Amino acid sequence: MRTSPHTRKRHLIPFALISSAALLLSACGSGAGGTGSGGSVAGAARAAAKIPTADVVSGVREDPAAARLLPPGVRSLTVAYAVGGAPPGTSYLGDGKTLAGQDVDFAQAVAKVLGIGLKTRQASFEAILPALDSGKYDLGAGNFGVTDERRRTIDFVTYINDGQGFAAREDSKLGKVTDLTQLCGLNIATGAGTTFEATLEQNAHRCADAGEKPYKVQTYSESGALWSSLQQGRSDVVMSTINGLRYAVAQQPGLKFLDEFHRLDVGFAFKKGTKLAPAFRAAVNRLISDGTYAKILAKWGTTASAIRTSRISPPELRS
Repeated sequence: MRTSPHTRKRHLIPFALISSAALLLSACGSGAGGTGSGGSVAGAARAAAKIPTADVVSGVREDPAAARLLPPGVRSLTVAYAVGGAPPGTSYLGDGKTLAGQDVDFAQAVAKVLGIGLKTRQASFEAILPALDSGKYDLGAGNFGVTDERRRTIDFVTYINDGQGFAAREDSKLGKVTDLTQLCGLNIATGAGTTFEATLEQNAHRCADAGEKPYKVQTYSESGALWSSLQQGRSDVVMSTINGLRYAVAQQPGLKFLDEFHRLDVGFAFKKGTKLAPAFRAAVNRLISDGTYAKILAKWGTTASAIRTSRISPPELRS
């Protein structure tokens, strides 16, 4: 999806150069200093302390009925996590090596239900979906929202309901955002390759249609840089996941959550036509029925995102 250069500025940070401290800063901002400031190490330590580490997965047992739904011979799968976000998204613990997050817990729990191993890979959010078709990864886990556009080329197995929202500095005049024309003339920071970027691109014309100055979209590959842009005044508002925004605002002083904008189902992502989907759906539903599902949500503070049953590539939710 392409956008006019007049409506978007792209700030891509090479993933290999992001330190564990910078990644962790997304969970607990260091104020105006942002990543790379003198407070980076201290900010990382505070962030690591905020990431829940309760074990809610190791006791999960294999379900033979769900495992029989796997294609013959499947013993291990390669999962790519979108790393670089803040809890409940996938980030690093204090050792800079161990991945933690809601997506990680769900993937590991599903693997236990199915009796398979997981080979873990890490990638930027925008790189995972295109790599599924080539077979580089068997599945992606990165809070991928299920949209009709994505369903054309990707299969999903849902496990939570999250969606889109906004946050701003406390001194912002913005209140609850119910229409994107409320953002006309502002700089909006969001993640590269996300549904948020796509939503903003698709509606960029609305400000001009209303006779208002267009908003500008600034995209980032790492959430620490995204939040620094807001704290430092380079952007006026952040558009991201509802759960991620709630967590980030709770950890960073001087920010406010501007409420939900649009709900979306979220799911594991697979190559179109995958034969893995029925087994993964059965595994998620098993986790729901045995109580593990509720424990994972409680651990990450996302109980409001619970679903009643997992589905394969459902139609996009319409608000």
